[in-house]
Amino acid sequence: MAHRHALAALIAATAAFVAPIALAASAFVNVLTGSTSSPYYPLGVALATAIGNTMPNIKTSVQATKGSVENLNLLQAGRGELAFALGDALSQAWKGDEEAGFRAPLKKLRGIAAIYSNYIQIVARADSGVKTLGDLKGKRISVGAPNSGTELNARAVLHAAGIEYKDFAKVEYLPFGESVELIKNRQIDATLQSGGLGITSIRDLAATVPTVVVPIPESVIKKINDPAYVPALIPANTYDGQPADVPTAAVQNFLVTQDGVSDDVVYGMTKALWTNLDQLVAAHPAAKAIDIHNATQAMPIPLHPGAAKYYRELGILK
Repeated sequence: MAHRHALAALIAATAAFVAPIALAASAFVNVLTGSTSSPYYPLGVALATAIGNTMPNIKTSVQATKGSVENLNLLQAGRGELAFALGDALSQAWKGDEEAGFRAPLKKLRGIAAIYSNYIQIVARADSGVKTLGDLKGKRISVGAPNSGTELNARAVLHAAGIEYKDFAKVEYLPFGESVELIKNRQIDATLQSGGLGITSIRDLAATVPTVVVPIPESVIKKINDPAYVPALIPANTYDGQPADVPTAAVQNFLVTQDGVSDDVVYGMTKALWTNLDQLVAAHPAAKAIDIHNATQAMPIPLHPGAAKYYRELGILK
């Protein structure tokens, strides 16, 4: 604990006494997020503001996207400087998994930080009769935007449970907010959403209609055969009408950049993240789980030298 307090003091001191990072006036950072109803978007807006405050010469923008797969392809193409992405999509991008949406290995990608875990949350209308993964067969479901990180999660979890898309009466490929509206209107029965605990869309749904959070057993997670997926719990009362803990799968999220972004800019972006965590927490509660001690853990791609420099200064990297 003493080490944590010392580190917090060092971060605070760095924030207080180091002058704003001087950069060329032309520097530009486009932050790639997800749909506006996903946690990535408000976190991206908060992070863009923090980057602008840390590096006043940087112009920032925030782009709503279809999520991880699109973000990583945009980074590789040089059409973004900072992106949110799920760990399984990041591994698949580095390898060039065509089925996941990557036509060739994306070797320009570089890591900035491991942030919080996404919890794969399957929620059904209580009157749909869905209580288990098996009950989803023959039902109508939304699995997230096509080739988004959420949809890759859906494919992996459902396949491990012995369910393919053809087993559903209907499959919709929609962002979180639209999926919830379809459930409210009885146009679908269930939605799979991948995000931090307490996703706004699911909170809204559970407060409006009786719902069931469908468990993902550890036996199913083992069958996914991907180290990015780990067993986790959605704690009791995360959502209205959820009186007990529900087992599920979690996947680590990462902040990613590309090798065309300068060391100075990436150093500044990394510093902006860790010296403005309170702003990210205010933007979305998922950010409460972001911990600098985990920043370089399980990174499936090389760390950017600009980020490495910041972590070495704080003693996170030796």
